[in-house]
Amino acid sequence: MISRINSIQHIGLAVQDMDAALKYYRKFFGMDISFFDSVQPAPLMDVYTHGKTITKRASMIMNLQGGCAMEVLTPTSFKPSKSSTPMQVGDLHIFMVHFKTRDLNKHHKFATSNGAIGVSEVKSNPAGTQVYDLKDEDGNWFRMEPTQDLYREMHHVSSGVAGCSIGVKNIDESLKLYRDIFGYDRVEFDQTGVFDDFKHLPGGDQQYRRIRLKQSMQTGGGFGHLVGDSFIELVQALDREPNRTFKGRIWGDSGFVHLGLDVKGMKELGGKLTAAGHPFRCDSNEALSMGQTKVHCTYIDDVDGTLIEMIEVYKVPIIEKWGLFLNVEKRDPLKPLPAFMLKAMRFSRIKD
Repeated sequence: MISRINSIQHIGLAVQDMDAALKYYRKFFGMDISFFDSVQPAPLMDVYTHGKTITKRASMIMNLQGGCAMEVLTPTSFKPSKSSTPMQVGDLHIFMVHFKTRDLNKHHKFATSNGAIGVSEVKSNPAGTQVYDLKDEDGNWFRMEPTQDLYREMHHVSSGVAGCSIGVKNIDESLKLYRDIFGYDRVEFDQTGVFDDFKHLPGGDQQYRRIRLKQSMQTGGGFGHLVGDSFIELVQALDREPNRTFKGRIWGDSGFVHLGLDVKGMKELGGKLTAAGHPFRCDSNEALSMGQTKVHCTYIDDVDGTLIEMIEVYKVPIIEKWGLFLNVEKRDPLKPLPAFMLKAMRFSRIKD
């Protein structure tokens, strides 16, 4: 079987108050389609939790207008801690998640008028694109970026996740994983300097090298048409030694906990990763069940310790409460799910 990274599937995010966070993400990001919401132990993550199995509540949410998902979670077996030092631009791990919007100025006005936290001014990124930032109630950073992508009109000013920014020590070393193995091989920009769109962020007035990577190959997987294009931006601090965001903390503590990739051909991919020095740190070895969802999950660390989850989907719920699901194990990795099934997910929409 030929292995491939279909796209970013989701960003994992641990929060202090799950219900408040989910409501905030519905309001400002339109993330109101829930694939699952359940409380379960997480033995797969023992390697990242000092060998002790934690229990957590997790919810996979998406915006049906397009974009990647978020897996929002909170531990139920312990109180999650926040980082003891404020996160700065370029700190090691995911430090920002980017969302799509078809009207940046309209979203900026909506966020400002409706109590969004930490709304910045609109500025240009290195590609010359107008962007702005906001925070959630835990202080996590999000960036809004314009797009013309639209899967289905849901009448929200935001669409789903476009990508993420990851702090690294050495971009050239990190490219061996993100570009050469994951296939994010198309460079949108690669610039070094002090950036105006970073200056309002902690540490943002320093020098950085930034490279934004997209996939040159077609976005694959059953949700490929819904996800659309995604990107990974690697950021290297040049004026200081970056902090490790999760130093002294464990998976499930607050913050962006992992990058989730949708893959096909997990076994072959595992061989490539092992040869490149990134063996599976943990592996479900067989399908995990989360309600009607069945997936094969593995985790690796990038060269700087950022957690990357890889997910091969076998069975996915379309409307879980109706028992409507699809077995996708033997499907062509480039063949999207039937449009009527994706559009049926609107019936699981959560409204406040």
